[in-house]
Amino acid sequence: MKKLCEDCNEREAVIHLTQIIDNKKKVLNLCSRCAEKRGFHNPLKNVPFPLGDFLASMVVKAYPEGLDEDVQLTCSGCGLKFREFAQTGRVGCGKCYEAFRDQIDDLLRKVHGSNRHTGKLPSGSSEKMEPLKKQRRLQDELRQAVETEDFEHAAEIRDRIKELTADEH
Repeated sequence: MKKLCEDCNEREAVIHLTQIIDNKKKVLNLCSRCAEKRGFHNPLKNVPFPLGDFLASMVVKAYPEGLDEDVQLTCSGCGLKFREFAQTGRVGCGKCYEAFRDQIDDLLRKVHGSNRHTGKLPSGSSEKMEPLKKQRRLQDELRQAVETEDFEHAAEIRDRIKELTADEH
């Protein structure tokens, strides 16, 4: 459903400004003329390949049969529905990454071949990252132990993760 500009109520809103204040999302929908009158301009207007469109096209490719149950997903932070994310390729707030984690992980794997960064780190940061890497490995191992119903091993891993996080604080 197309929205009308909230200023003139005549033309279709093509600019959707989202602002989050105190974890409350406010969206202002404007036509290009009214947005210009307010002093808004899009610095990426002439960029031929916007990231949002790219991500939206990847969602369409990832769900050729339709969105099915994922359509029901809603972010608890801003109320964004997965269907809206699929159409725009844009999240509404930081909690969207948690709400749509599985779907975003799938997209990252398809786009980058992985959902984890494996590139270079700034010098001196490697030793700082080691506890995080170890914790991530243990969490993967824990997930695997639970999936194979090896609960005794899972409890040991859980305890090792607790020790690691206690050492950090």
